[in-house]
Amino acid sequence: MLTMTSYPVEYVSACRERIASDTAAFAKSQAPASLEQPYFRNLLLALELSFVHRTRAIEGKDGNPLNEVRVLTDSMLLHGGVMTPQKSIKLDPASAVLRIAYGEPVELDAESFARLAEAFFAELEAKFVES
Repeated sequence: MLTMTSYPVEYVSACRERIASDTAAFAKSQAPASLEQPYFRNLLLALELSFVHRTRAIEGKDGNPLNEVRVLTDSMLLHGGVMTPQKSIKLDPASAVLRIAYGEPVELDAESFARLAEAFFAELEAKFVES
């Protein structure tokens, strides 16, 4: 697939609704607390996968929420779930949405995932949604 320079507003809205619905489903599920971390780590992967072909030149490398999601998912998939920097992205954990320091485990609960997803969609809509 070619890199994406924009996404239709309908696609972004549908993805936002799906993520919100999946988040709400977990809250209603009465699932054991032990499932919260894996559930939201997998939902983060689903979020990234929905927009994985976004053009990096438009995304930027300044540590924005799009970068944070990219670094977090890369850390989960390639570095055993330990927050690991990417050379090409200037992500400062102290100013990131989740403030997960390099070397710490990537841990997500419903509240932290919701904050990150909201920031991700806001940045995505600002940079990638067709007018």
